[in-house]
Amino acid sequence: MIGTTGSAEMLSGDFESRSVLIKQVEQSEIDHLFIADHISFHTGLGMDGMVNAATLAAMSPKTTIFIGVYLLALRHPVPVARQLSSIALSASGRIVLGIGVGGEDRHEMEICGVDPTRRGKQTNHCMEALDGLLTGEPFSYNCEFFSFSDALIKPAPTPAIPMIVGGRSDAAIRRAALLGDGWLGVWCSPTRFGAVLSEINELAAERSSPSVWQHGLQVWTGFGRNDKAAKTYLATQMENMYRTPFERFEKYSPYGSPQTVAELLAPYVEQGCRWLNVKACAASEEQGIEAISEVAGLLKKEFPDLES
Repeated sequence: MIGTTGSAEMLSGDFESRSVLIKQVEQSEIDHLFIADHISFHTGLGMDGMVNAATLAAMSPKTTIFIGVYLLALRHPVPVARQLSSIALSASGRIVLGIGVGGEDRHEMEICGVDPTRRGKQTNHCMEALDGLLTGEPFSYNCEFFSFSDALIKPAPTPAIPMIVGGRSDAAIRRAALLGDGWLGVWCSPTRFGAVLSEINELAAERSSPSVWQHGLQVWTGFGRNDKAAKTYLATQMENMYRTPFERFEKYSPYGSPQTVAELLAPYVEQGCRWLNVKACAASEEQGIEAISEVAGLLKKEFPDLES
């Protein structure tokens, strides 16, 4: 499954312009849209992943929406379960929940009343609670972060919503192995990606693991009339977002022609990647969608299993 960003242009502005972009995605080789989630990142930038997922699911009634990644620890799991149950009613089988602990902006956690040093542990408890809440049966949970008794959330999403854990730390990898349906990698080499999947298989021996793992990769890419232009589009957007020099990300962020980008992403698929969330940086939103569609077509031709 190959997706691109459910961008600001698709989520804001006049409805006609947004619909044109959505239609372009629907008529392309792109399988899904993915969206981020932040309360207040660095400069106050934010987007509610759950609200935006509902918006995109309504605008494109056949497209899968991947929330990646959702900062679960910043919310109480009971209302999150209700949100997922509600979205699943109108987008059954089309929601994937990526879960993460957030980036390097510790202040984002602090303003939500979450201790940044304990956000990983809190995320683990939230995932355990959410898993029980989404069964459609009365469920109780007690931990140091929250407590509730006999919470009942109906209807349970059918099919179940996959929970894919993002993050590069050892704790995130263990979280994916023990609590998730897969791992969402970012800023790693194909070799490292494959090594993590092997580690997850070993760690998952402690649990009843999913019948089919749903591992993925989130990657920024750049496209332009030449490599220099593609790099400029990519570097500018990444530096604006992360307030960090592009050189830190460059070796993990392919740019150039769709052919070049597809060739650089192929080794991840060979290692077991089944969800590719590809952020396109280009001269326009339309050109970015067109480029990702071409990348998707090339990869599906080489790897037919990516079609489903």
